[in-house]
Amino acid sequence: MPTSNGSTSFGSVSSEPPLVAPATTGNMTDCVVETAREDPGHVSASRKTADGRWRDVSATEFLADVVSVAKGFLAAGIAPGDRVGIMGRTSYDWTVVDVAGWFAGAVTVPVYETSSPEQIEWILSDSGAVACVVETGAGAARIASVRDRLPGLRDVWTLEAGSLEELRAAGREVPDADVDRARAVAGPGDPMTVIYTSGTTGRPKGCVLSHGNFLDLARNAEAAIPEVLRRPEAATLLFIPLAHVFARFIQALCLVCRIRVGHTPDAKDLLTDLAGFRPTFILAVPRVFQKVYNGAEQKAAAGGKLRARIFAQASATADAWSRSLDTGGPSPALRLRHLLFDRLVYSKLRTLMGGRVEHAVSGGAPMGEHLAHFFRGAGLVVLEGYGLTETTAPLAVNRPSRIRIGTVGPPLPGTDIAIAEDGEVLARGVGVFTQYRGRAQETQDAFVDGWFRTGDLGSIDEFGHLTITGRKKEIIVTANGKNVVPAALEDRLRAHPLVSQAVVVGDGRHFVACLVTLDEEALPSWGANHGKPGLDLATARRDADVLAAVQSAVDAANASVSRAESIRKFEVLAEDFTIENGYLTPSQKVKRGEVLKDFADRIDALYA
Repeated sequence: MPTSNGSTSFGSVSSEPPLVAPATTGNMTDCVVETAREDPGHVSASRKTADGRWRDVSATEFLADVVSVAKGFLAAGIAPGDRVGIMGRTSYDWTVVDVAGWFAGAVTVPVYETSSPEQIEWILSDSGAVACVVETGAGAARIASVRDRLPGLRDVWTLEAGSLEELRAAGREVPDADVDRARAVAGPGDPMTVIYTSGTTGRPKGCVLSHGNFLDLARNAEAAIPEVLRRPEAATLLFIPLAHVFARFIQALCLVCRIRVGHTPDAKDLLTDLAGFRPTFILAVPRVFQKVYNGAEQKAAAGGKLRARIFAQASATADAWSRSLDTGGPSPALRLRHLLFDRLVYSKLRTLMGGRVEHAVSGGAPMGEHLAHFFRGAGLVVLEGYGLTETTAPLAVNRPSRIRIGTVGPPLPGTDIAIAEDGEVLARGVGVFTQYRGRAQETQDAFVDGWFRTGDLGSIDEFGHLTITGRKKEIIVTANGKNVVPAALEDRLRAHPLVSQAVVVGDGRHFVACLVTLDEEALPSWGANHGKPGLDLATARRDADVLAAVQSAVDAANASVSRAESIRKFEVLAEDFTIENGYLTPSQKVKRGEVLKDFADRIDALYA
């Protein structure tokens, strides 16, 4: 554990002892080998073929795929401890390359497929990567544009150019014993991966995460949530980027728990892939669930007043049904209404997701109580959780048997969470990282008395469940001395179908204001439903009805705070925040500092 940096005292603490003892030997490769030996016919993955069908990959086949690529790495001179970058969309090959890296004794370093040349250069140079596997020629070209500034980078392999087959061919003469030796070098405490933080403030930092972080957290998660992870024929479809720690943890979880996994590299194929793959649980950020709900609501509105009324009643019934589960159960009348709307609405939503999904894991931002209650009432229980790159993703998560909607749940077994006197969430446990690569002082500063400082604000209730209320560094102090937590308002604003992003401002000002961006994908259907066919962004941001709708969203958000914290003015910007224009991180977090700097004139105008 990093050294102490000062002392602290706690407002409250929530602890969950481990259900599975920490690993003392071995590493993540053992899960793959043991599954192939003990259950060779187990379906480790399913791959989508060119004709749209899903082909099962047995545990034996998966191990063979991994070992053949690992041999290629060894033939290319990859040595235990070497860092190998992986840059591409979520795919079966991404997983194979990742696991093959561990089998070669390497430490894998994910790079977002959308990264700019400058970001790629930073991650590959800071991590000391000696090689990188990239999906596309376009990605390889971005690496080539900074190659002269990466003297340690020896090899770049491109998947779409057939590099995996080249690696397999190069490794054919490598003995199995060489792979066995290389994969056995790392123990539980040794690095498995270096994952870079989102970079919302300053340059991304490389979080060194060990084999034990993933093993111990996955084993304890399996013991804590058997309803989801030990269900017969459990399966999940990964569609968030595998460069993100959340998806990476679920990948490890599937290897540990022997869960069938599939991959969707392109979001436009998601509904088709859900129907074909038929997962039993999924993971997503709240924005995905919000879009599903908004899409269903707007589709109903487009079908006329009767369908719109049916959806509104179905939504209210799902909400009431979910809330009743926490207060003694539904009444006979509510049971009857729920049965009716299950046939008319809920069953169709479940069918869209493959028909077998019963649980979803959500993280990255608050879900919103109405949305969580709606999906629970519709037959999809959303288990909201919380974690960071530094904690191997989940620190806390709601369980099917211990749900408190509005919270991110109790700590996972093997994890302790505390609230410091200033409200900051502190954590320690099996998933907490050991260091930022090459940054001893920043590592030390990140801990206090052995507790990791998350930078988030929160509270713990009487049941030990954690609620996140905002970011410590983002607190706004108005000219009147009022402390305002932007997240409380921003999360509610983003729940509106028209709103894509919201940035609350007001530091040192006399009142709180907000910059708003519109969801371009939602405009056509919203416009058609409101007598404005062909509504585009340029028109919408000045349209009186659109502005009135945004004002209603502002009013709803203001209802949750005091008048001194409420938004008095807002402006709809001419463009959305995206990864491409530099205002979103690859994990879809707003780069608040960049927004405040580049839109300073628009902020000043709000206070003119």
